[in-house]
Amino acid sequence: MATQRISYVLLPLFLVTVSLVTSLVTVVGQLRPLPAALMALPNVDLDPDTAAQFSCDFGRIVRAAPPAAVLRPSSPDDIAALVRLAFSSSSSPPSGPFTIAARGHGHSIRGQAFAPGGVVVDMESLRHGRRINVSSSAAAAAARYVDAGGEQLWIDVLRATLERGVAPRSWTDYLHLTVGGTLSNAGISGQAFRHGPQISNVFELDVITGKGEMITCSPEVNPDLFHGALGGLGQLGVITRARIAVVPAPRRVRWVRLMYTEFAAFTRDQELLISLKAEEGFDYVEGSLLMDQTLLSNWRSSFFSEADSGKIKALAAESGGIYCLEAAAYYDYHYDEEQEELAATATSVVQKIEALLKQLGFVPGFAFSNDVSYVGFLDRVHDGELKLRAMGLWDVPHPWFNILVPKSRIHEFELGVMKGILKGNNSMGPVLIYPMNSNKWEEKMSAVIPNEEIFYSVGLLRSAAAMDDEWKQLDEQNDEILSFCQERGIEYKQYLPHYTSERDWMKHFGDKWERFVELKRRYDPKALLSPGQQIFTSSLVEDDYYL
Repeated sequence: MATQRISYVLLPLFLVTVSLVTSLVTVVGQLRPLPAALMALPNVDLDPDTAAQFSCDFGRIVRAAPPAAVLRPSSPDDIAALVRLAFSSSSSPPSGPFTIAARGHGHSIRGQAFAPGGVVVDMESLRHGRRINVSSSAAAAAARYVDAGGEQLWIDVLRATLERGVAPRSWTDYLHLTVGGTLSNAGISGQAFRHGPQISNVFELDVITGKGEMITCSPEVNPDLFHGALGGLGQLGVITRARIAVVPAPRRVRWVRLMYTEFAAFTRDQELLISLKAEEGFDYVEGSLLMDQTLLSNWRSSFFSEADSGKIKALAAESGGIYCLEAAAYYDYHYDEEQEELAATATSVVQKIEALLKQLGFVPGFAFSNDVSYVGFLDRVHDGELKLRAMGLWDVPHPWFNILVPKSRIHEFELGVMKGILKGNNSMGPVLIYPMNSNKWEEKMSAVIPNEEIFYSVGLLRSAAAMDDEWKQLDEQNDEILSFCQERGIEYKQYLPHYTSERDWMKHFGDKWERFVELKRRYDPKALLSPGQQIFTSSLVEDDYYL
């Protein structure tokens, strides 16, 4: 007991140490034993070997102490009971507090779903007992939706909605992620320019707050929690259900790839395409950098035939790297009795694309197209995953880096990063570059973006070739990119952010910071949730919550 009392006295001193990068809640979670009442909760696993599995994630970069326990809930009630126990225990030393992290598919990069010494909630356990419910027959658009648990994978949401002839409008490139996980960030892909991120396509949420309250929220009911939880990095509560907008689903996709040697032409054409109305343009627009060394190891390269790959590789070698504009037009929609039948056919889509291509400045002779199923298009990354797994290249370090860059600085960014820092890069994985419209993002939500009408998402989705120190070199490049932006005054925002100081988090959230802190104090006042994000420290909570 004396040792604990000394720890409580010294803890504030440690918190002000510059080298400390672990949040207060994480440290305390390791110092104090879990309450005996936890053992009485159903579906709690205390096995050390099980816990060890939840101290590693997709990134394979961050290592932390394992949680003391894993909850495999059979219903959201189990999660609420766990949080209520943590909330009530945290004011009664020596047993509390203990922290809680909800883990979906484990696709975090830097331990965001870790809870060292606390409890990890294995959200995927809920998938075995809950259905995905689809409402698609009503005429009003607001009455067309899918109710999906926060634990559900987007690929399962897609399959369930397609059975009713509908589908969500906005996706991520990789569909084997959980609904709650992507909505806690934003959820972006090539549809975001038209429909906004996934968080802009939600009608309603069920959230378990840091007090253990089970709250249903929407833009009209408990709107502060609704907007705060969307893009809120799991800080305000655990998303257990989302009501997501759906629209009539296409069956087929006309998919094109265009090659550019000039970045100015590449960005000009992307910005043109995202400015067009739906009936005039594409439904999906993305872009990527193809380096000579990495073209064939890119998980997007399976689109091309062997002959086309050789042709593109030669162009990349000659140019030292090329840019690929990727776009898709949907057609052959499911018939909708409540609306007029959508008229898009293969012939009309081909004609529209041909007219569009005449306006674009890609390298002549380097336009490639393919016709695929809608499911095949949306789930294309999973095919690449299976290939990488077969080669033993999936479970390697992934020092991924995602940054949002304002349009006004994207050419300066390209010159300094693509043609500077990354020149000669030979790591695996795509480098994505594509624009979005800021007016498709809801300002009230917690997610943050650059303050310009158009901004670019740049994703370096690179992987180390093996479990060695190669990832450190890639990570150093990521840091070099951030330093470049800071030195040049480029007002970027990290997507899937990772910071270890309150100052950096304040800068990240900008004008939204004070509001975010207010919501944290209201809905998770004892800072129990998502300690792995390392956002909230002692300066943002009352000392008596811990002592």
